Amino acid sequence: MKIIKKVNYSVNDEIKASEVRLIGSAGEQVGIVKLSEALNMADEEGLDLVEIAPMAKPPVCKLINFSKFKYELLKKEKEAKKKQKIVEVKEIRLRPNIEEHDLNIKINKAVGFLKKGDKVRFNLRFKGRQNAYKEQGEDLLEKVGEMIQDYGKVEKNINRNKRIFLLEVTPLTEKS
Repeated sequence: MKIIKKVNYSVNDEIKASEVRLIGSAGEQVGIVKLSEALNMADEEGLDLVEIAPMAKPPVCKLINFSKFKYELLKKEKEAKKKQKIVEVKEIRLRPNIEEHDLNIKINKAVGFLKKGDKVRFNLRFKGRQNAYKEQGEDLLEKVGEMIQDYGKVEKNINRNKRIFLLEVTPLTEKS
């Protein structure tokens, strides 16, 4: 099993403070007690004394089963990781003199990416003599934006560098 995050809690004899604010095993506030007294209470109940908030004055400690506590933290982290949606940016490269059929194939591929929830970046690259026809490139990217508007929203207008034009499209959500 892979541990996502290393948990550094002071437990029992590792606690350095002389007094601690103690929380009982049922979650009730016991109050500020000496460390030795808190350790005795933990021993009597068969639990561990765990320093929950070390930066507080005095530090907050709780009577719990430490291994069960670590397991619950790991479980919460896994649940949070499952709920995260990682949005990838898929890049589709175009050329200024692309044929209509090839463009349709690339648009269909982009639609598939948008349906899965990924962003799509269209990259239009000019080489050599093609630099003289940059207006055609702008027209091509505007056409792409119109063709894909039912599936995605053009996030940024055409970003123009010297030889590369970029168009980013984000997927439409159900709410919009």
